[in-house]
Amino acid sequence: MNDQPGEALEVLRGVWSAQEQTAADLDDDCGNTKTCKRMADVGFGGMAGPDEDLRTAWRDGLAREGKLSPEGSSVADLVLGPAEGH
Repeated sequence: MNDQPGEALEVLRGVWSAQEQTAADLDDDCGNTKTCKRMADVGFGGMAGPDEDLRTAWRDGLAREGKLSPEGSSVADLVLGPAEGH
């Protein structure tokens, strides 16, 4: 399953070669597809209502989506596993 993107890329390269397309041709057809990497004004502040803190809003959203796990209580717990001997 991990090899699927590599296989898809090889198929696309084969099609492009058969049609004698180059990267320049694709740029002409697709236009400017570069993404904006300016992230200074990106945040989660809009998640919380006027009387709700961000942490509560985040947990409520996860609960609504069925993604809230009662086992993990912090990012460290999720990454490293629950600490033993609390």
